[in-house]
This record gives sequence, C-alpha cells and structure tokens, in this order.
Amino acid sequence: MASDRRGDEAGREAQAKFDAALALVCRHPLLAPLANLLRFVRSGRCPDAAWAVAHECGIVFLHPKRRAETDEWSWVLAHCVLHYAFGHFQSRPDPVAWNAACDLVAARFLKGLGLGRIPDGGSLPDEPSARDEERLYRRFQEDVVPRSVAALSTAAGIGDLRLDGPPPMRHGKPVDWAELFAIGLRVAVQSAIDVAGGVRKSLLDAAPTKSIAACAREWFVSSYPLLGALARSFELVEDAELCARLDIAVAAIDEQAQVVYVSPRACLQPEQARFVLAHEYLHVGLRHLDRRRGRDPFLWNVACDFVINAWLVEMQIGSPPPQGLLYDPALQGMSAEEIYDRIAKDLRLARKLATLRGPQLGDMLEGGPRGVGDFTDLDAFYRSCLARGLDLHTAGRGLLPAGLVEEIRALQQPAIPWDVQLAQWFDTWFPALERQRSYARPSRRQASTPDIPRPRYVTPEDRKKARTFGVVLDTSGSMEPRLLGKGLGAIAAYAESHDVPAVRVVYCDAIAYDAGYLPPADIADRARVKGRGGTQLQPAIELLQHSEDFPPDGPILVITDGFCDQLVLRRPHAFLLPAGRRLPFRPIGPVFELA
Repeated sequence: MASDRRGDEAGREAQAKFDAALALVCRHPLLAPLANLLRFVRSGRCPDAAWAVAHECGIVFLHPKRRAETDEWSWVLAHCVLHYAFGHFQSRPDPVAWNAACDLVAARFLKGLGLGRIPDGGSLPDEPSARDEERLYRRFQEDVVPRSVAALSTAAGIGDLRLDGPPPMRHGKPVDWAELFAIGLRVAVQSAIDVAGGVRKSLLDAAPTKSIAACAREWFVSSYPLLGALARSFELVEDAELCARLDIAVAAIDEQAQVVYVSPRACLQPEQARFVLAHEYLHVGLRHLDRRRGRDPFLWNVACDFVINAWLVEMQIGSPPPQGLLYDPALQGMSAEEIYDRIAKDLRLARKLATLRGPQLGDMLEGGPRGVGDFTDLDAFYRSCLARGLDLHTAGRGLLPAGLVEEIRALQQPAIPWDVQLAQWFDTWFPALERQRSYARPSRRQASTPDIPRPRYVTPEDRKKARTFGVVLDTSGSMEPRLLGKGLGAIAAYAESHDVPAVRVVYCDAIAYDAGYLPPADIADRARVKGRGGTQLQPAIELLQHSEDFPPDGPILVITDGFCDQLVLRRPHAFLLPAGRRLPFRPIGPVFELA
C-alpha cells in the first residue's frame, strides 16, 4: 500500500513537471502561435525508444511513461515545434539523413534561444560546421551521421518526423506554420524590447495590459499618418487623482508640457477614445492657443471645439463621447473666429456650454512660460508635425475635409512680420514723391555750360508738407514702457523713410495731451510721455478729427494695448497692438501686432 502511494505521488510529480514544460512552451512568445495549434498527446503511438514523434497533421505523440525534468521536457516540446516552424516535413530520398540535419538545426536554434536542455545529459556537437538543413543533408548523405547528431533525435535511430497527411485546417485553409512563426518572431522581438525597457521582467511574463486610450494612441501612430507624429510627441497620462485635481472630466492637453490627459473615470469606449485624442491633437496642431489673441479663453476654446468636432464627425474618426461634445451642423464650414464672434453675443448661453474638460473650463491647458534657453521651437515643431502628416495622409490614406486642409496649409505659410505690414501701410498712404524739374534753382552742372540752362530736380514743398499723419498713443498705466519705445521707434523710422516732415502726436490716458507736430527724430528721442492714468482714447480721436490744422485725409495710427473702450473713427486709421492682445470691438482699419 505504501509503495502504491509513493508510486502515485511520483506519477503526479512527473505529470506536473510535464504540464509545467508544456505551459512554458505554449506561453513562450516565439513558439506560442504554433504550440497553441498543435496537439500534444501522450500515447502508445510513440515508439519505445523515442521521446516524441511529430506528425505532419499537427499532432505530437509523446512517450506515455518517460519521466524527465521540466527543462528536459521543454527542450523536447520546443524541438518538435521548431520542426513545424522551419518546414521540415519534406519527402527526401534519404529520410534518416534529412531528419538528422533538421534535428541539428533545431537543437542549435534552441541553444541560442536558451530554452531547456537536451534530455539524458546530451550535448550539442560542435561539428559539422554547416548551418542550414540542405548542406547538412548533403554532408550526411556522403558520410555516416555522427553518433552525437543521431542522439539529438527525439526518436533516436528512427527519426521524429512523420509525413502522414496534410496540415490541419484553419479558417478553411491549411495552416501556414511559417506565417505563424513569423508572427511569433515579431511578438518575441517586442517582448525583448519590453524586457530591455523594464516593462517586463522576462520574456515569459504576460504582456502588459494596455488601456483603451493607450491603444487609441498606438492606432494613430501606426495607422493614421495625419496625427501620428503629434500622437508620438505627446505623453499619455491616465491618472484619476491627477485629472480630478486638474478638473478634467474627460480629457485635456498641455502643449508646453507635451502631455495629453485622459481621465479613467470617463470610461471611454475604443471608438470614443480615438475621437477624444484626435480632438486634443488637433487643438495643438492647428495652434489654437496661439491664435486666441486676447479673446476670452473659454469662449475661444468652445469655438475651436465646434470646428474640430465638425471635422471629426465628417472624417468619421471614432465616435463622440456622451459628454463635452460641442457640435452644431449650422456652424459647419465656419472658422473658429467667426464662431467666436457669434457665440460671444449670447454670453448667458455660452457660459452653459462644456468642453471635454468640463463646464466653463477649456481643455487647452496653459503651462508655464517657455524658457529663453529652449532649443526647440514648439510652434514650428507642431506645425511641421501636422504638415508632414497631411502629406502622408493624402498620399495613401484618403481625402480630408477641405476646411481642415486649407487651415493646415495656411499654418505653413510664414506670417508677415508686423514691421513689414506697417511699412506696407505707410507705402499705401505715403507713396514715394516724384521729383520735378525746376529752373528756379539751376543744376550744379550749369557752371560747366553757362550758355545752356539746366534745371534741377526738386521735391515740391507743398506736397511734402501735406504728408503727415496722427498718432494717438495710449499712455495709460497698463501700457508697458518697452511697448511704447518700440512702437514710437518704428513710427519714427518709417516716417523719415517716407519723407514725412512732421507727425501729429497726441498722448492720451483719461484726457488728451496734444504734443503738436513733432519731427520724426524727436518722436523716438526727446518726446516726453504724459499721462499714465486711466484709459480713454476717444478724446484724442476727437481732437484730431476736429483739428483745423490737421489734413482732412490724414490717417490716424492708434498705439494701444487693447484695454480700452470702443472707439469711433471717421478717418482712415490703423491699430498697433502687442502680439496676443485683441481690441474689445471689431476694427474697421488694419491691426498690426507688435512682436
């Protein structure tokens, strides 16, 4: 009785070792695609002298009574699997030599793989030196198979390959073992990368589970070239507590930190995650934060959301999430600027809207200011990402909405600098004076030919005196000194280059201070700025519009920071504002942004 119990325990222990070896081979990333389709049967159909016999039909018969350690069984099972992977089931005139050649190739591969060990204390022979089956087969045909090589066969002396039928069927087609091995090779390479990167501890560890948002991000990188570069550039953060602290209900993006936040509590489905990530990436790619230009942050975010969501619905990228969707077919085809002007008229309705971040919160996060020593121009980088993605997308992916393509192309055109725009404005109002001939003042060449009268080229003084313009300078406390100096310096330089003898300057904060006509050189050097109180620019406008000594068609240039009331100008005019600021009303004249 005791001996029977000991025998049962030994049998269970041996079976456990075999089961562990089979589980290891079926879990190995390289061998799993094939091993999980094969049938491993411990049966009497395996010869007594053999460990295992692999049949072409997809069944591996294993000796029913052999006992071995786990690593020995792992070697035997992996050895048989490699016969299928390498396509060893071939009919040859000398099957013994062919089987020996295939055994040696499989054994060498397993040694490099580091999986298991040869049963019964066997070792891998150093000879012959040939590495592929064909050369080994020809060599073994000419000579006797070495005993050390014959011992590698899992059915020593008789071979372990059986050509007894076609491979099993899968999805109506014969199983392609080579294709399955290629799949396993790709998985093994990715697993090795994960091990090197610390994602896994070993190749046999289970693949790390990826979230729905992470899978959506990988889809953009691998399958959607328009946004692939942007998706690769942004880190995906899925931290419920962090999103709660940032008041993020679904998602938000921070272009300075290059992070896109997705809240796990939103419970997005795969298609919804694609829609949300594409929404956030387009915010950055289309430079919505830089295009705000002093507008209300939340209302501008809402206007951009309407534009982006309309494009995503048209492109059928994923499906919209149940919350934070701003979509109105009536606004389709309108720009973000046009939509902003429309929704800004009804602030009560606009304040009830919600973005993907939440009610009354924009999903474009504003990080800290960019350091002076940054070596990467993020604006140019994000624009180039979207431009390259557009070229790849149109080359092979398909068509995109015309409005989106037009906006991406427009972003690639370099903006005209503010000083060039201001120079063009001066050219419009003060074209170059044409010199005229006059005999009132003889030419300097007259002395050489006293008998021949020669006129001199002169500029008519009456026309030159009429060339002037007015400058209304906002001197309120909100105006920065650097802005004042830069604006006045540019005006002085362009006035001198366009033959403007004098400029009418009016300083204004709460009241107007008329400085009269100043030569261009005095504007930038010796002008004393008055005021520095509140902001009321309309008195200065009225002073110039009703001044009798100011030309009726003289243009007015208003330099302000945008913190002013609505202005009424009945003369030609233009505005000079700091970059990123915006007037509180829709201007009629041009607006130049001072960089």
